Amino acid sequence: MVMQKENKQIRIQPNLIKEKVLYYVLYVYLEYLMFSTKEKLIQRTGQSGIGRYDFLKLLINEFKTTSSKDAKEQVLANLVNFSYDPINYEYLRQLKVIDLFLHILSEDNSTFVRFAIGGICNLCLDPINKAYILRNQGISLVSSLLNSHDEGTILSSITTLMFLITPEFINDIVSPMVIKHMHDLSNSTNNRIKNLAIIFLSDYCQERNKKIDDKNDICSSDKSAK
Repeated sequence: MVMQKENKQIRIQPNLIKEKVLYYVLYVYLEYLMFSTKEKLIQRTGQSGIGRYDFLKLLINEFKTTSSKDAKEQVLANLVNFSYDPINYEYLRQLKVIDLFLHILSEDNSTFVRFAIGGICNLCLDPINKAYILRNQGISLVSSLLNSHDEGTILSSITTLMFLITPEFINDIVSPMVIKHMHDLSNSTNNRIKNLAIIFLSDYCQERNKKIDDKNDICSSDKSAK
């Protein structure tokens, strides 16, 4: 009886997840505004601010030179943590961390991929980072992860695609292939994946439908088929 009650509560999560996504977007945007000037960045980092770049550089060097899988995982985990904070964006761009993350998305190591897509998800809210990701095959690389068997990878991939959507690229992101994956994921037994896929279909298929003739639009045809 207890387990049934818990399952009922889990099923009604789409709005809650949507709110969390929006709150996260707002938080990062406010952080970006607060610390976007050079003076405020220096104030926040203090005298050790310069060391931040050097430390990130050491991490990148460690990842490229070590043969230890565990060491590489630890480096990636650190880079993902640094990618949460807008104060590090300029350093991460200079050190080509976005390129590293994008490259790792094609690797076979599922742990590496999970970290890399998590890092991209953190970084892509910044306009400069977003533009770079979109120009460097980010859509196809991220979309290819929708058939992953790793929960974290799928959740980060869906969220990243949401964050990458712009009027210019919406048709590339909300493509027939992506929508097919989202419909499959909306039937997942994993409630977190299911709810996020439903949000994607609800929000972005409708937006795409405004720009494409209904009879040629896979979003509306898939919905009518249900």
